[in-house]
This record gives sequence, C-alpha cells and structure tokens, in this order.
Amino acid sequence: MSRTLVLVRHGQSEWNLKNLFTGWRDVDLTEQGHKEAREAGAKLKARGLKFDIAFTSALIRAQKTCQHILDAVGQSGLETIRDQALNERDYGDLSGLNKDDARKKWGEEQVHVWRRSYDVPPPGGESLKDTGARVWPYYLHDLQPHVLRGETVLVAAHGNSLRALIMALDGKTGEEIVKLELGTGVPIVYTLNADSTVASKEVLEG
Repeated sequence: MSRTLVLVRHGQSEWNLKNLFTGWRDVDLTEQGHKEAREAGAKLKARGLKFDIAFTSALIRAQKTCQHILDAVGQSGLETIRDQALNERDYGDLSGLNKDDARKKWGEEQVHVWRRSYDVPPPGGESLKDTGARVWPYYLHDLQPHVLRGETVLVAAHGNSLRALIMALDGKTGEEIVKLELGTGVPIVYTLNADSTVASKEVLEG
C-alpha cells in the first residue's frame, strides 16, 4: 500500500509576477509558471509516481498546473476533481491590489498583520484560520479516504490552502505555519500510516 499524498502549489501566476494580491481572482500562469508545473511533473515521473486520482481548486492556475503534472507522468486523462474548498485564501478588499500600494494605503504594519497572522482576516476576506476551516473538512471527507485505501493522490492547489493542510498534517501551530514558505511548482510527497499520521515527508526541490 502506498498511501501517498502529493501536494503541489501552482506554478507562478501572472499576478505573482506583478506582486498583486490574487486570492480568488482567476488569473493564468506565466510562461515561467507553465515551466515550473512541467518540471514538477518531471520530478514526480522520475520518482516513478503514478496517481489514482487528482484534486485541484476551482481556479485556472491550479487546474493547469495539475494538468501539466498529469501530462508529464503520462496520465493526461486521469479523473480530476475540482472544488473551491481548495481555493486560495480570499484576500477580500486586498484582491487585485499591488502589495506596495496596499502598504501605502493601510500601513506596512497592518498589511503585514493581514498577510502573516493566523487568525486576522483582511477586510472582506479570510484569515488562514478561515481557509483551514474549509480545507481541512474537505481533506478529511474527500481526500483522505483515498489515501488511506492505499491510493496515490495528487493535490494541486495554492499557497494558503496547502498551508492549512500542512499545518494539520505536520502538527504545526498557527504561529509556525504562517512562516512556512511554499515554492511554486515544488512537490511535497507525504506517505501516511494506516492511522492517518505522517510516516514520511519529502520536498522535491532543485
């Protein structure tokens, strides 16, 4: 039984490149982002990984990343479930704003609190805690059963939706998880025990 869970943050998006708050805005990958997603697939292929099912968000940057990975491992037609439960954190009134402009408007300290605190949401948006409140139940009810049946599961999603998952899998505190940086297009491979605890974790960088 493999009981393998692979998490991948989408490749660089157009708004990552422009330094804009993206959240639920549906923006595409850059050329670099497409390249990062294909490279993620190549790394997983080199490990001999084959997937039984894939999950992604309702946003195109994660969906295209997922498809690039499946193409690379020779599973282009694999069943892929899309759900907004895996969407990026909703940045509310910050969405679409340049991060430097937001600092000018609200002050550097306030914007830092919104970006890097665990439970303080920006106006009209979600905190990381709020994001976890939708991500974790979805994982428990929809993703984890596949993994515990011995399947290999791919999740292509977003920085904050994946942080919420990693927080629970790794047993991190809110203070610890907000400091975690997730590279675009970098696969994280978990192997779970039968009781759903983590047996091993590997980050496929470089």
